[in-house]
Amino acid sequence: MDLEAFRSLPEWPMILRDSWETNAGWWQAGFTEGSDAEYEEQIKPIVRVGLGGARRILDLGGGDGQLARVLAADGASTVVLDSSVAQLQTAHHRGSSVVLATGAALPFRDGSFDGVLICLVLEHVVELDEVLAEVARVLEPGGRFLLMLNHPILQTPGSGFIDDVDLGEQYWRLGPYLREDIQMEEVDAQIFVPFVHRPLSRYLNGASARGLMLVRMEEPPPPPGFVARAEEYRQVQEYPRLLVLHFERRA
Repeated sequence: MDLEAFRSLPEWPMILRDSWETNAGWWQAGFTEGSDAEYEEQIKPIVRVGLGGARRILDLGGGDGQLARVLAADGASTVVLDSSVAQLQTAHHRGSSVVLATGAALPFRDGSFDGVLICLVLEHVVELDEVLAEVARVLEPGGRFLLMLNHPILQTPGSGFIDDVDLGEQYWRLGPYLREDIQMEEVDAQIFVPFVHRPLSRYLNGASARGLMLVRMEEPPPPPGFVARAEEYRQVQEYPRLLVLHFERRA
């Protein structure tokens, strides 16, 4: 569905909130507490390096708080912010400090943090510009913003591997890349979550316009633990599933 048309629906906030509230248990069972190879082998190490040394970190859209706890173990004071009550209840039970709110209206003073983390969240969020503005506001000058996304170039609607039987070739089909839209995708049996597709330029230009300067970009290959899950996953070793963007707040 066209993103602007979706935003015109009066019920869109409830659609997004309810999808994550309903699926919180599925997420916690499959992606936290050491259950997911991508988090254990790739995402957690990137987070520790990218925000290493930060003292006050906001994990925006942090779910059950697994990444905030990794950073807290390294000595940072961390806050997990999410709009899902079910996620925050688990985060609190597992030892995280939690705040119930949305990224478009952060309940913190200007310059409250020297680090902000958003991991695999903005591709599920409609209010991109509002969230980026709030991130810039709550970051102190020189503070770091670590943004991790499903790679937008390879996660376009309708993308995926195509087996060309006639030519004996396999290639990646790229869906409409420049069009911004939102889809409810079935990521597991009867598990539907919203995916918002935007071109990479929307993230980079949106951040730059709000005083967030890109200092590094990473496109790591899938980690061995992910590739080992199934034989067909060996075909994606040369395709980055993850995009990592490191920003600094300009003075």
